[in-house]
Amino acid sequence: MEYVTAVPQPRTESGPEADAAAASSGGRRSLGIALLLGAIGAAVVLMTSGQTWAEGTVAVGGGAVPLKASGGDVTGVPTALTIVGLAALVAVFAVRKAGRLLVSALLALCGAGAAAAAFVGASDSAALDEKAARTAGDTAATIDALTHTAWPYVTAAGAVLILLAGLLALRYGKHWPAMSGRYERDGSPRPRKARTAPDPERPEEIWKALDRGEDPTREE
Repeated sequence: MEYVTAVPQPRTESGPEADAAAASSGGRRSLGIALLLGAIGAAVVLMTSGQTWAEGTVAVGGGAVPLKASGGDVTGVPTALTIVGLAALVAVFAVRKAGRLLVSALLALCGAGAAAAAFVGASDSAALDEKAARTAGDTAATIDALTHTAWPYVTAAGAVLILLAGLLALRYGKHWPAMSGRYERDGSPRPRKARTAPDPERPEEIWKALDRGEDPTREE
């Protein structure tokens, strides 16, 4: 006689609760990644915007004077958009639904705009031409031996990280937590605690009532 033993199969959770748990888990992971990308990207952009993006020389009095232009001299767009992006990254947690979607889109646009501005500035010579004209005292003077560094591309890479943070917020932001409203005051008056008459058997209660300006002999 053959015996068939039923081996219990592992249960796999399914349904709305499992889907909600999976969405919550994915939301927490995406939240951490977005915050990390946004913070690193902003730090990179703000740091590299102060580095030398281009350098060259200008002829002055028969000699050559070296000149340099930082990222801030070339364009202030990446720095400005990064500051706006940081504000948007924080504001994502203060809004809900459509507001969160709009703020997430703003964050992504700030990253894209900062990256585009850095790429354009990588080949810019206007800032150094302006410095050359001031240094030489001749409005027609231009920069010579112009060279560009790799810092604009590093700035663009940092801006791309901000863009990715915005895209994550657009995709998973609806699963992210929002600021709690339990500390918000609705302006309604708080109910006053009912005061009970002091216990005549406890003299310290009578003294406390007198200190508060109350009549300990008056019954509520």
